[in-house]
Amino acid sequence: MATKRKKEGPSAAMAEELEIEYEEVEEEEAPPKLEFDFNKYRIVNKTEIRKLELDGAEFTVTLKPLSWSKRNQILSKAMTWTTDGGSRFDGDTYVRECLKEMVIDAPWGKTTELFLMSIDDRLGSVLEQIVPQAFGTEEIGDLETLKDE
Repeated sequence: MATKRKKEGPSAAMAEELEIEYEEVEEEEAPPKLEFDFNKYRIVNKTEIRKLELDGAEFTVTLKPLSWSKRNQILSKAMTWTTDGGSRFDGDTYVRECLKEMVIDAPWGKTTELFLMSIDDRLGSVLEQIVPQAFGTEEIGDLETLKDE
């Protein structure tokens, strides 16, 4: 009488003939998934007071957070499309619109278009530090690493 082999796949039959032993590997249990709480990702109406320095003098500005949606609206306003399907990003528009939206209290009062047009490069450069980056360049890494690859 012929003996029946338990079907374990082709490698099991080969292992019997070659007398190879396999280790059984225990699977690790995945950590339990956390329950999603959307409230952790909502913009709160909490303002931030930021100290800035220019030419040795300090001043403070009060900032409100820029929501994801508002940032996207500002980005859209700063983008223009060409007739051949290309795009152009206007960094000046992006920075000015972000500053007008974010800065709610400063030594100069309300941050308006007229105010922003009246300041020089020194103050403008300091204020640019407040503005979030327009595009996710922090994920790209430094340029030297990119050049080497």
